[in-house]
Amino acid sequence: MIGEYARVPVFAYGGPVDMRKSFESLAALVRQVPGHDPLSGALYLFTNRRRNAAKVLSFDGSGLCIYHKRLERGLFAALWNLGEGGPLRLTRTELELFLHGSQLVGRVALTPAPLSENDLALGTV
Repeated sequence: MIGEYARVPVFAYGGPVDMRKSFESLAALVRQVPGHDPLSGALYLFTNRRRNAAKVLSFDGSGLCIYHKRLERGLFAALWNLGEGGPLRLTRTELELFLHGSQLVGRVALTPAPLSENDLALGTV
């Protein structure tokens, strides 16, 4: 399973990526975005220009992991068309839907916003 916890941050890279890139090359792309670190535990999603392949880069505490998926039919959503130059933030559920080929990811809110500490205070929910 990718990302063991529901609240793990997921970031979709803001452009198509050459799927020949491996651990260090993808990690370098993550480091180019201010405030992002491939060793932070967040998940980083990359897709190719043809949108038939995707990779997820993650750090599991002992090393970098890559999950690679190629669709045999259909295309992944073009998330780089939806972002404003930077990475698009997704939930883990949206990542799973994306990897199943959903075209709605990034276009409409598919999951409610995570609850904050203030939301959990007595009497506010």
